[in-house]
Amino acid sequence: MNRPPVKSGSTGQMIETAIEKALDPLASALKRATQPAAKPASPGKPGLMVSPLAVPFPTIPPIGGVEIATARAGFYKHERDDLVVFHFPEGASCAGVFTRHKVGSAPVDWCKRHLDADKGGEGVKALVVNAGCANAFTGKAGADAARRTASETAKRFDCRQRDVMLASTGVIGVVLDETKITARLPDIKAGLKADAWARAGLGIMTTDTFPKGSYAECEIEGVKVKIAGVAKGSGMIAPDMATMLGFIVTDADIAPPVLKALLNLHVRTTFNSVTVDGDTSTNDTALLFATGASGAPRIGRVGDRRLKDFSAALDKVMLDLAHQLVKDGEGATKFVRITVDGAASPASARKLAKSIADSPLVKTAIAGEDANWGRIVMAVGKTEEAVDRDRLAIHFGPHVAAVDGAPSPTYDEAKMSAYMKNAEIDITVHVGSGRASATVWTCDLTKRYIEINGDYRS
Repeated sequence: MNRPPVKSGSTGQMIETAIEKALDPLASALKRATQPAAKPASPGKPGLMVSPLAVPFPTIPPIGGVEIATARAGFYKHERDDLVVFHFPEGASCAGVFTRHKVGSAPVDWCKRHLDADKGGEGVKALVVNAGCANAFTGKAGADAARRTASETAKRFDCRQRDVMLASTGVIGVVLDETKITARLPDIKAGLKADAWARAGLGIMTTDTFPKGSYAECEIEGVKVKIAGVAKGSGMIAPDMATMLGFIVTDADIAPPVLKALLNLHVRTTFNSVTVDGDTSTNDTALLFATGASGAPRIGRVGDRRLKDFSAALDKVMLDLAHQLVKDGEGATKFVRITVDGAASPASARKLAKSIADSPLVKTAIAGEDANWGRIVMAVGKTEEAVDRDRLAIHFGPHVAAVDGAPSPTYDEAKMSAYMKNAEIDITVHVGSGRASATVWTCDLTKRYIEINGDYRS
């Protein structure tokens, strides 16, 4: 809408400036989320509002050895890319962690089988990802579709079927039509580029409202090494190994067993420490690839001290991606960090924190900007974990809600209410039964979550 110019210093200009200032956070979020490509902010489901917690997609330089291409395979009715292919050089390594869901998808079965095989993860040449069809709970037909996808991709890239990794996301219970993928492979191969990370982030989205990426650098024996990753996830987020879909690539030269050890080390405190709605997906997949193109010395032993900086940088990328999943939680308006300390063991602390983070009553109170610490007491007590009621303390940011098992004598309702209006909330709970601690990140639960999921297949 065009408007006539407003004279400088006029009352009209001051009003206009005030309005623009009030709208600036939303405008900025929309601008950031759509910067990577001239496409809808949420290609998976048109009309979704961009999360108010949206994070800008980072600048990711080419990672030596990897090329990426995207295309529209047609799993969605509307115009959008829903197929992403990564191509790797000779000698690339791969490792993965996957859902423990009892109804794992055909792509999960495919990757697990080949990565667990003798010399699994050595010489991986391609990763094929589709959005719009999960190919889960599809029986033999789904497994055959996955195999044919890998077979046709292997022919295009002159490699073995086992050297092709697969991942899918979308509706459960629909058999993948692999011809939609294989028909686009010639265009994919011709369109491979080293700088298509933002397009990859968009191509794997479903109900996500912004693409998720992360980048870090480190050194191995004085040689600069790059790490980049993309992830998708917005709902059905309570990973039991990794995330919905997460793909990380480094130009370091690291053997598959070492990659797997690093993934397992960091997944517990990153992807396995976030929750949106308490539901675990059939398709959770996190894959880590190493191209070896940096020129850094090869690392073939778990525990090699030369991996110290790399391990820290990998953790940074994984945690950043995990946080972005929560910030794009379906209908989310609050990013919440829940820390439990004074627990009997790290496992106990984690269970207590997850109980709080997954509680609909806690999450809806946060959505209503209500510091209802009684609901936190409920979530802590129902776990059957060791808790000393008379030493229980609860903090919202710097404000004390409860101490020594009772309401705090310094509780200030006005200050607490003001704090709960923040977009990011910290909740700390001391349970008085030991010295262990754990942190879990979650979001609030709003009416938009119901709307989004009520319309998911329509």
